[in-house]
Amino acid sequence: MRQIALMGLALVCFSCLKEEDDPIPLENTVNEDIASYQEIGSIGLGGLGAAEITTFDPATKQLFAVNNSATANKIDVIDLSNPAAPILSKSIPLATYGGYVNSLDVYDGKLAAAIESINKQQNGKVVVFNTTTLAEVKVIEVGALPDMVTYSKDGKYILTANEGEPNDAYTTDPEGSVSIIKVADYTVKTVNFAAFESQLAALTAKGFRIYGPGKNFLKDIEPEYIAISDDSKTAWVTLQENNAIAELDIVGGVFKKITPLGFKDYGAAGNEIDPSDRDTKVEFRSAPNVFGMYQPDAISQYTYNGIPYLFTANEGDAREYAGFTEMRRVGASAHVLDATKFPNASTLKTDAQIGRLNTTTTLGDTDGDGDFDAIYTLGARSFSVWNGLTGDQVFDSKNELDKKALESQVYDDGRSDDKGTEPEAVTVGKVGSKQIAIVGLERADAFAIYDITIPTAPVFVKLVKTGDAPEGVLFIPAGKSPIQQSLIVVSSENDGFVKIYKATKL
Repeated sequence: MRQIALMGLALVCFSCLKEEDDPIPLENTVNEDIASYQEIGSIGLGGLGAAEITTFDPATKQLFAVNNSATANKIDVIDLSNPAAPILSKSIPLATYGGYVNSLDVYDGKLAAAIESINKQQNGKVVVFNTTTLAEVKVIEVGALPDMVTYSKDGKYILTANEGEPNDAYTTDPEGSVSIIKVADYTVKTVNFAAFESQLAALTAKGFRIYGPGKNFLKDIEPEYIAISDDSKTAWVTLQENNAIAELDIVGGVFKKITPLGFKDYGAAGNEIDPSDRDTKVEFRSAPNVFGMYQPDAISQYTYNGIPYLFTANEGDAREYAGFTEMRRVGASAHVLDATKFPNASTLKTDAQIGRLNTTTTLGDTDGDGDFDAIYTLGARSFSVWNGLTGDQVFDSKNELDKKALESQVYDDGRSDDKGTEPEAVTVGKVGSKQIAIVGLERADAFAIYDITIPTAPVFVKLVKTGDAPEGVLFIPAGKSPIQQSLIVVSSENDGFVKIYKATKL
């Protein structure tokens, strides 16, 4: 649910440069074995909440890390000039700016930090700092609960995904929005989704969700994460709770469309899940009439043959507040299954079958008679690839992430009833001639590497162990790396460790 910063990739035609032009270095000329990434360095920043999201400034060779531990509200600054021995050099205190910092990104010596208000239902801030002096450059008001911040590829804009979560009593619920900041003068435009309210019925039919007390269209939409096109004109925004992706015209400052993502059929071949945490085993099996909402957290994009492909980590997320909770286990007595759709309901509701499976109560009663004709769970236990022009899904990893985690002995059976390995983070980058995707698995304490050189046919490469509950995954291309080799940086929120990984040169 936090940011994974992606360093921009640059291609150049040297024959097109004028004599007076400064040469632009190629960033990815180093050939490396993408199956050889291994940990080379780590640094602990203080335990639970102390290492959530990182971003890297190549000019100063500094890594900036969100630190929201119990005793901190700051950005830690780490000297990464030697990635094998990272050094905590200083910190930027943030208490004077409001609540916790949620996300970071860097461009051209400027660090942008998304900071929520102490009252999370009020507007938050983006604070820009100089990466050399750490001095404040500008404070900009944005929407409520800015959960992710990113620079456009050309550095002309800063965007925030303003999640706008309700308070615990669910009596105050701000609008979800995206703020677009023009870096030239730091003016801001905050955009909501009012233009699509008349399309609610059509969107809902395709898997879009508006739900909760009041079912207010503007307030129920919760932007989570942003990916930006190579030309910096378009942004794609995950609407996690709503099970959709929105497309934003950055320059025009308007949303162009909302694409519902539909549902994943756990009864289909290749989608088998292990639905129980109390059956004394891990067994992937078909689950007819059980579906997963994709509900992506992180999103990243890679253009291939002129088509932007969107990579999503299908984590899933529930609304669980004192004033409203949507979740209930299938085995609960109140969760009545339709006798026609589930003729063996009494057996299915046992712990060894799907009785332990966490499911939403907001979907599944298709005929309105009070029982459930289908079961809908949170997330899809996978990552997916979508055509950014059409919205069509062109690839899903099905149950491969869970199976690879089991093979690597990092699968947590205690999460089988919920979201499996829980893919939360995804970012893409170029290593030599290959394009890769890195998928962070929060409940397996690992990340997966895929070869996505052909984005419609990703190939699993390797699973790599991380710290406890990886939250942020950052790729640093060779041309921006302090050692002229690509680096993967993973920050883990439960143990507060930042770990650095390097591949072997070919």
